[in-house]
Amino acid sequence: MSLPARLLRAASALLLALSLVACAAVAPAPPPPRLVVLLVVDGLPQRQVTAYRDQLAPDGLARFLDRGTWFAEAHHGQAFTVTAAGHATLLTGAHPRRTGIIGNEWRDVATGEPVYCTGDPMETYIGHPTGPMDGTSPRNLKVESLGDVLRQRDARSKVIAVSGKDRGAILPAGHAGTAYMYMAGSGQFASTTYYMRQHPSWVDAFNAAKPADRFFKAEWRPLLPEAAYARSLPDGQPWFGTGGGKLPMTMGAAEAAPTPAFYGALLRSPFADALTLDFARAAVAGEQLGADDAPDILAVSLSGHDYVNHRWSAESRLSHDHLLHLDRMLQAFFADLDRAVGRDNYVAVLTADHGFMPAPEHSQAQGRSAGRLSTTQVVAAVNTALEQRFGVQKLVAFASASALVLDRKLVAERRLEPEGVARAARDALLAQPAFAAAYTRGELAGGSPGARLAPHFEQMRRSWHPEVSGDVQYALKPHWMFGSSTSIATHGSPHEYDSHVPVMLWGPRWMRPAALSTRVEVADIAPTLARLLGVPAPAASEGRPLPLAAP
Repeated sequence: MSLPARLLRAASALLLALSLVACAAVAPAPPPPRLVVLLVVDGLPQRQVTAYRDQLAPDGLARFLDRGTWFAEAHHGQAFTVTAAGHATLLTGAHPRRTGIIGNEWRDVATGEPVYCTGDPMETYIGHPTGPMDGTSPRNLKVESLGDVLRQRDARSKVIAVSGKDRGAILPAGHAGTAYMYMAGSGQFASTTYYMRQHPSWVDAFNAAKPADRFFKAEWRPLLPEAAYARSLPDGQPWFGTGGGKLPMTMGAAEAAPTPAFYGALLRSPFADALTLDFARAAVAGEQLGADDAPDILAVSLSGHDYVNHRWSAESRLSHDHLLHLDRMLQAFFADLDRAVGRDNYVAVLTADHGFMPAPEHSQAQGRSAGRLSTTQVVAAVNTALEQRFGVQKLVAFASASALVLDRKLVAERRLEPEGVARAARDALLAQPAFAAAYTRGELAGGSPGARLAPHFEQMRRSWHPEVSGDVQYALKPHWMFGSSTSIATHGSPHEYDSHVPVMLWGPRWMRPAALSTRVEVADIAPTLARLLGVPAPAASEGRPLPLAAP
């Protein structure tokens, strides 16, 4: 080939490349997804996702890991990592210091009366009895959610949330969405009078079919051969106590017919999550989610993993197997979404409201300092120290949402300086060997712990709300927990096993596959989805859009 010809060919290639770049530069951005699907696996630590990756189905969690964008270092930013606080952050982008959802429950600092995170005596469940501490509305949520923003922009948009727990549905639904929750007494799903006076026909049809009854006498059997579970703890650990802890497990084994006890026990198995996903399918069809150009949100909080981990720990074979069952259920759910909505019409996000600590007995067996504490004994010990200092008995009234609350009336009557009493209470806490950190109201409100070392200070500030939180916020050392009659293991600390959770997204039209090690926060999900939907982030959001690579 002659030199002029080669130069001409090179010039042509250069012009083609430049034209392609120019076309790419002006290529329109994809339209907003017709549906955002937020999946929350209650109590799923990131360590479990990666530990069992080789045992996952091809298109369940692996859809995110292999063909989506996922973040290896995603964390909750607050210290008191519990279900309500985590769920309140997901679609608000705000921490408890702004949402006001400081725990699952707390006590009114003025009266001592118990407060439930989604409790509202003005509202009741539809067609079901309502107890005094049941969750029926989002009125305690002090900020707007992404769904609220979306519906303000276009009233045609629908926001539907479903969960095995009331707080797992109500808080993601925000103020303008609709929440449905599993009724453990009947095996049905119900909303509340905050949202409507009666259920739509598709909900009545779902409940009339009694879908929970198909699991009566069903067996929860291990999904894989015994050798596949060598990386988790065998069944029947002595610290499991009574009440099972071995597979296979028969649902309603001792009952002649389905009873409230049977329906409640489904939550500690894969079967309540199967029901939740079935209800989500019914919502997609019944509400025509993703069917038009007004974007919708479907939030599905799967509660079973949390119940399993509380009862037998995240290190158990039961937890290992539960996650594998859930993975297969997600694969089937995605296939149904692909058919009903279209693969290019929705974005899916999967995360968790918190992680999980190992059971203290397991940590002790590995040589770690670990154990269980009594809240009553801790409060008594602090009060003893305060009495020695101030000559007044019971200056601490009670504990609430990982904080001590002073008896403010008594402090005023004795003409004591509240912050001085709080500092003495803080010092008494830190003198006990199981406490990692404690900060007073003054320190948290002022944004500075003074000259002292400040472990977890910023996380604890994010958990503390000036109107509803206590006077001395505290955190335990790793592998310690407050005792419970129902929990072998728990969560609620600022430590990595509780804060480190999956944040994974899938939507080929909006992002390229990527595994990123950038440290991000769960609070970043809301502004990220707002950007994809083309709406402003919720007003109180503290997160930043995640670094997604455009397709």
